[in-house]
Amino acid sequence: VQLQASGGGLVQAGGSLRLSCAASRRIFSVYNMGWFRQAPGKEREFVAAIRWSGGTSYADSVKGRFTISVDNAKNTVDLQMNALEPEDTAVYYCAVDRYRDMTRMTPDYDYWGQGTQVTVSS
Repeated sequence: VQLQASGGGLVQAGGSLRLSCAASRRIFSVYNMGWFRQAPGKEREFVAAIRWSGGTSYADSVKGRFTISVDNAKNTVDLQMNALEPEDTAVYYCAVDRYRDMTRMTPDYDYWGQGTQVTVSS
């Protein structure tokens, strides 16, 4: 499976961005998906996950501001990010979780996209 993340950019604090992750084949009705991010000098961290059969999970730092969803028509998993903060600045990655149930652990994800840069200015 190949994943392509897009939608990143530069935005002011308080603004919004919508990230999309396109897959090379239709997997969102079969596999769980996750979004992670990695800031300079920090480890990659969990942001959000969505179960193929329904249900979502969020990191505490983004809960209430970010929303993960699947667009079956476009074959993408999206991350709507609102009320962005400078602390959200990072490279954002989407990933496939074939065997777990919305795990937050990076080693549990099998396929990764290339990442898209999000920069939030203060």
